[in-house]
Amino acid sequence: MSVVTVSPKYQVVIPKDVRDKLGIHPGQKVEAFAVGNRIELVPVEPIETFRGKFPQLPPLERELDRL
Repeated sequence: MSVVTVSPKYQVVIPKDVRDKLGIHPGQKVEAFAVGNRIELVPVEPIETFRGKFPQLPPLERELDRL
């Protein structure tokens, strides 16, 4: 477990081992959640990364007024 310090500007540095494990890179967005008495940071993936991940789902049918 890594311990980080909150700066006077409320910033923290994500430790290198955690960044490497999650593939976090500079400029990447993360979502911050308060869960109970802890903070969770979840990397945000671009929507394009999900293309083709669920081939078993049927294609969406558009409503006629949305064509």
